[in-house]
Amino acid sequence: MVHVEQLSTRRPAVSVEELLAGFVPSPRFGEVAFATYRPDPSQPSQAEAVTMLQNFAADAAHKPATGLRKLFGGKAKVPAGRAGIYLDGGFGVGKTHLLSSLWHQMEGPKAIGTFVEYTNLVGALSFRKTVEALSAYKLVCIDEFELDDPGDTVLMSRLMRELADAGVKLAATSNTLPGSLGDGRFAAVDFQREIQVLADQFEILHIDGEDFRHRGLPTPPEPVANSDLDARMRQDFAGRTVAVDDFGTLVDHLAGVHPSRYRQMLSGIDAVVWRNVHTITEQSVALRFVVLADRLYDKDVPILASGAPLDQLFTPEMMAGGYQKKYFRAVSRLTALAREAQELSVPAPVG
Repeated sequence: MVHVEQLSTRRPAVSVEELLAGFVPSPRFGEVAFATYRPDPSQPSQAEAVTMLQNFAADAAHKPATGLRKLFGGKAKVPAGRAGIYLDGGFGVGKTHLLSSLWHQMEGPKAIGTFVEYTNLVGALSFRKTVEALSAYKLVCIDEFELDDPGDTVLMSRLMRELADAGVKLAATSNTLPGSLGDGRFAAVDFQREIQVLADQFEILHIDGEDFRHRGLPTPPEPVANSDLDARMRQDFAGRTVAVDDFGTLVDHLAGVHPSRYRQMLSGIDAVVWRNVHTITEQSVALRFVVLADRLYDKDVPILASGAPLDQLFTPEMMAGGYQKKYFRAVSRLTALAREAQELSVPAPVG
C-alpha cells in the first residue's frame, strides 16, 4: 500500500521560528563530527583544516556573541581574533562534512545552511529582520558560498559584515565553477574584493584533494515508461508516502511557493514520482527547480520519473552559462536520487 500525495497542491505557511529551525545540518550530515572525517594522508591540508576548525571552535566558545546590543549600539569592532573561517576547495573534499562538524561542536544558538538558503531567508523575512534574528547566534555557517550572482553576493557580504559587527562567528565554504574544476581553486582575490570589510577578518584555507565531480556528469537511469510508473511505485515504495505529480504542473506550482518553504513542502514525503519530465527552458524556473533538487537531496528522497532523462533537465545554454555550477550540482544530485529508486527495484541476491 502506498499513500499518495501531490507536491503541486501544497502551500505551506511557515513561521519565522520554523524557518530558522530549518537551519540545521541535513540528514546526510546529522551526526558527523571531526572524528568521523577521514583526511587523505597525501593531502596535508585536509588534516590542517580539522585542526584549524577545532581551534576556531575553542576560540569562539570563549567569545560569546553580544547580539543586538552591539548591532544597534553603534559601529562595533569585531572581537579580537578571526571573525570567520573560509574553506576553499573543489567538490568532494569534505567541506560540508567539516562545516557540519563545526556546527555540532559549537554550543549555543547557531545556524547552518547553504548560500541560497540564506538569500531565500532574506527574501522571506527582509534583510533587517534576518540580521535581527541571526545576530543573537554564536555561529552562522554558510555552505557553498557563490560568486556567480553579483546581487546575491553583495547582499550576503553585507549580511556577513553586519553579523560580524554584532559579534557572531562565521564559517563558510566556497563552491568552484565546473569550468574551473581542473585546479579546483577559489580565487581568494575575488573573495576579498566581494567581502570587502570582512576580508581581513577571515582565515582562508584551501583544502586540496581529488575532485570527484570533475570527471563530468553521471549518466542517469533510463526514464520509466508512463505505463509502468504505477506498478513500479507500488513495488518500490510500498508502505511509504509518495508525492506523485505531473512534472509541468509541479514546475508551475513552484512559482507560487517561496523557495524558503520548499523544505516544509517536502515534509513527510518519502519518495517522489514525476510524470513527463521535460527540459526547463526559462532561467528563473530552472533556478527555482535547483532549490527543490537541493532540498530533495538533503532529505535523501528517491525519484522515479518518466519523460526526458534527468541530464536533459536544463538546456545546453544553461549548462554552459553563468549558473552552470548550480545546474551541474542539481543534475548530479537528482541522478543520485534516481539511482536510489532504481536500486530499490533490483531484487536482493539469493544466497
